[in-house]
Amino acid sequence: MSKRFFSIGMIVLGMAIFAACSGESANHEHTGQAQIQQNAGETLPSTGNFGEVITKENALVAELALDQITDDTTFGLKLTGTIHEVCQHSGCWLTIEMKNGEELMVNMLDHAYEVPKDAAGKTVWAEGIAIRELIPVEMLKHYAEDAGKSQEEIDSITEPEWKYTLDAKGVIIE
Repeated sequence: MSKRFFSIGMIVLGMAIFAACSGESANHEHTGQAQIQQNAGETLPSTGNFGEVITKENALVAELALDQITDDTTFGLKLTGTIHEVCQHSGCWLTIEMKNGEELMVNMLDHAYEVPKDAAGKTVWAEGIAIRELIPVEMLKHYAEDAGKSQEEIDSITEPEWKYTLDAKGVIIE
């Protein structure tokens, strides 16, 4: 019974992220160093701390972190990897591609901050709450839109997918 409520909770959380990310002119509160609001036509610096200030110490390499992420347990995690893709709508998420073809999605916790849209290929350290969860089709399509995928690619999404996710309280990009 508790897994059912957890699954429902994760779907509600996904829809809340969808609603927050799809806002056209959201005013996000930024914390930490080197934060500049992106809304007023200003751009974020390419590197630095975003969100809460975190450190690089004791970060796991992203591939090793996957072994610790399960579909029924959330836990605190700090990891590092190479950014594969960034939300082109508002910088509200990024992905780290794994060697095994899987992907880790890093969401900016509560949409409290954004990361630079040009961060693909850079090294990231992220700290937050990790889980492996089933992402609904609607959310997958939303992510594809944010990534600038073609309508054909978006329309081809017809099944939910299990994804590794990290709701990051803060990140460092170099």
